[in-house]
Amino acid sequence: MTNVGAAQGIDLAIEEPESDAPRRRRWLGRRRREALLGLALILPALVIFCAFIFYPFLKNFELALYRTAPFPGLPDVYVGLQQIGDVLGSSQFWNSLWVTVLFAILTVPIGIALGLGLAVLAHQQLKGMAVYRTIFSSTVATSVAVASVIFGTLFNAQVGLLPWLGVDPKIPFLDNPNTVLGVFPVALVAVAGVTIWQNLGLSFILMSAGLQAVPDDLLEAAEVDGAGSWSRFRNVTLPMLSPTIFFAVIIGGIFAFQTFGQIDLLTQGGPDEKTNVLTYFIVDERGNTGKAAVLAIALFMVTLTLTMFQLRFREKRVNYER
Repeated sequence: MTNVGAAQGIDLAIEEPESDAPRRRRWLGRRRREALLGLALILPALVIFCAFIFYPFLKNFELALYRTAPFPGLPDVYVGLQQIGDVLGSSQFWNSLWVTVLFAILTVPIGIALGLGLAVLAHQQLKGMAVYRTIFSSTVATSVAVASVIFGTLFNAQVGLLPWLGVDPKIPFLDNPNTVLGVFPVALVAVAGVTIWQNLGLSFILMSAGLQAVPDDLLEAAEVDGAGSWSRFRNVTLPMLSPTIFFAVIIGGIFAFQTFGQIDLLTQGGPDEKTNVLTYFIVDERGNTGKAAVLAIALFMVTLTLTMFQLRFREKRVNYER
């Protein structure tokens, strides 16, 4: 009997893995169906990305090697890397890149600082503060075109806000090529002001979300230790907001380097190319597809380099602890 029982136990032990085989096949079949379902769900978005993003992006590298024919109907001429060197070595490109950098310097820090200041004010526990939060964030619903038309009218020297205030500039702001502080053209400063106002709602929303994530017990502990309001803000709130500020800097920098609508509606790159940012320069060269492709690749590389630099060096100062 003992030998028979032992033999049956051995048979059961041998047969047990075989009983798991159908279960494993069912599990693999379920995983396969889930994978196919996931692929079917993302396939439309993947097709759209390939058609409107990946293909045009790769096509730029081909177009950059061909010089556009001077007259319609003639074939483009293959010039290889010569066109890239000619475009990137031109003074017009470097002026456009410098204007774009100045525009980013004007818009990103000031926009984040104003958004943070408004968020701190709106974070106060006061009656009716929800109304002010709505007002502060309302610009996020304003399109670039609407903001440009509004401020273009306000800056108008005849029917705008300036004559009503008694201000009569000798040269309208949007037509003034002179510089502020010897660096920033007046027209560029005016367009930057429009951009800051239009993006202020987004900056305010980001900073408000970051402030709500700051633990109240840290602020209360700092207050108990005798820290004043400015000390709490500098030593507690700002370090805790560093991930949000870091994100806002990266997104703001990308947006600044892709600015087009305000320039097109307000200045058309003038006066004297003082507001001719890279994106407008690219669109302005749309008749010369080869040159425009080189400029588009340059804009992509500059934006990518700037973003990677910020991720590599500025992230070290970000505090992710809560």
